Amino acid sequence: MADVKEIKILQPDDFHHHFRDEPYLEHTVPHAAAAFCRVLVMPNLVPPVTTTAAALAYRERILLRVPANVKKEDFIPLMTLYLTDNTTPEEILTAKQSGHVYAVKLYPAGATTNSDYGVTDYEKIMPALQKMEELGILLLVHGESTDQSVDVFEREQSFYETVMPMILSRCPNLRCVCEHITSAAGASFVEKAGPNVAATITAHHLCHNRNALFKGGINPHYYCLPILKTEPDRQKLLKCAVDNPKFFLGTDSAPHSLDKKECACGCAGCFTAHMSIELVVEAFEAIGRLDALEDFVSKRGAAFYGLPAASGTRVLVREPWKVPENYPFGDKSVRPLRAGETAAWKLRPRL
Repeated sequence: MADVKEIKILQPDDFHHHFRDEPYLEHTVPHAAAAFCRVLVMPNLVPPVTTTAAALAYRERILLRVPANVKKEDFIPLMTLYLTDNTTPEEILTAKQSGHVYAVKLYPAGATTNSDYGVTDYEKIMPALQKMEELGILLLVHGESTDQSVDVFEREQSFYETVMPMILSRCPNLRCVCEHITSAAGASFVEKAGPNVAATITAHHLCHNRNALFKGGINPHYYCLPILKTEPDRQKLLKCAVDNPKFFLGTDSAPHSLDKKECACGCAGCFTAHMSIELVVEAFEAIGRLDALEDFVSKRGAAFYGLPAASGTRVLVREPWKVPENYPFGDKSVRPLRAGETAAWKLRPRL
């Protein structure tokens, strides 16, 4: 595939993105706006975005940070709510009526960054889930067991063996996205589920297995949750990404300042907004499947969310460039994935 010098695709979308909040939006929003049109915004702020009013206010703060050269129609934040034991059916209806809230995110309490307010009792969320099923609002699932007796590399598999089948047995028509799947078991669950179940895959899980965490020492900037898995798991994700319309891009770009990553107990999250599309190109090119790129990053997610097809096009060129060692992040800095390395592909700026 080395003879391919340029790739033209429909404008990509990102169906899983962490912007954080002020004072960081000044630096996180431009990265996303440079690559994506529609961006699904995660709600795990501190405090979390649990109401429609909070989601709409957060949306306005994001829009204020969109660069002046990006047209209004070229960057659209899609908002989500943070599901708690106390989320009511009435709040779900308000979210639906807002026109800007597209999904509700289920974090098992304690599963990942800022998930302490998450679900502790699945029985308590059933009224909200049933209302979502009725109204067609999507459930986004961070699929990991929080049972500390389960090995960290097996927590996704455990969740899809136990919790997710229970949810779907109670709400069989609920539209669900299994977020950032990382394991062959998680991918197989989605493959076998009905048409109301889909999944996102991150760029970094397509490119890396768990060896990246320990190559030459401990590499905290490859630490994310769900954690990187084995090479057979990565290969299964790649196969699903290129062949199955139920799988689409959700970058899970999750910035943390250097001091919160490079410390005694570092935060989970990989910052990939600076080159998510380029990473997907790298992964697909390695298996000779650049033909699947547009479907994965530009078409399938919108189709599952019931959104119009992407408009406009973008161009990727085979152009080596050095990834910066860091980017500004509020009054601190964030170290991006692949910092200091040379990337082979570059997404050209919008015309």
